[in-house]
Amino acid sequence: MRLTPRQRASWLAHLFKAATQQHHRDLEPLLRPLVPADGVVLDVGAHAGQFAKLFARLAPRGQVWAFEPSAYARSILVPALALNGLSRRVHVVPAGLSDAPGELVLHTPLKRTGALGFGTAHLGEGGEALGVHDQAVRLLTLDAFAAERGLDRLDVIKIDIEGWELRALMGGAATLARFRPAILLEADAAMLARAGDDPAALFGFLEGLGYRPFSVPDRRPLDGYSDADDYLFLAA
Repeated sequence: MRLTPRQRASWLAHLFKAATQQHHRDLEPLLRPLVPADGVVLDVGAHAGQFAKLFARLAPRGQVWAFEPSAYARSILVPALALNGLSRRVHVVPAGLSDAPGELVLHTPLKRTGALGFGTAHLGEGGEALGVHDQAVRLLTLDAFAAERGLDRLDVIKIDIEGWELRALMGGAATLARFRPAILLEADAAMLARAGDDPAALFGFLEGLGYRPFSVPDRRPLDGYSDADDYLFLAA
């Protein structure tokens, strides 16, 4: 896409932050026992790569697959990984995950400044008051991806895709049942509603596969969804 001067300046600021900062360090005590040094991790909704960088350093002999359908986000993600020397260990997949392969429109809200709010890009119904940039994106299923790549293990999935979480997990039911990876996800009732889903359906789907929810970052067992937040699911 062609960027305005304001959007170009914002892009440079995003790239600088992505390349020089490391977010989510507070989650290292939670993630370290779940990510073996040779582990395989999926970062679904990789955004600018903060989780991908963290996972790559936790698994120095492993592999990280970073799914990011947004062309704008990838224009930051790819050079940020290169500048951190992680291009060989983090494999960027220019697609999203869903319950069926195909193509959908990714909606990226515009901020008041005209900059792209690429951290809140979503596939569900929008309603943004300040405008939106739309992009047709490719969607895969996790089951098909795992088969195509010949994955023989999967240790952790991090998934934050603004309400499309249940759809992505449904497309990977066989892979989840086979490998039983730990799943770190964001659950937000309002975002899930944009995709026609809700927290009860999301939690029920995972519990049906033998998963139990825990709080983040203290790993306290939970009875179910309580509020918009990050949740950890572990196979019983």
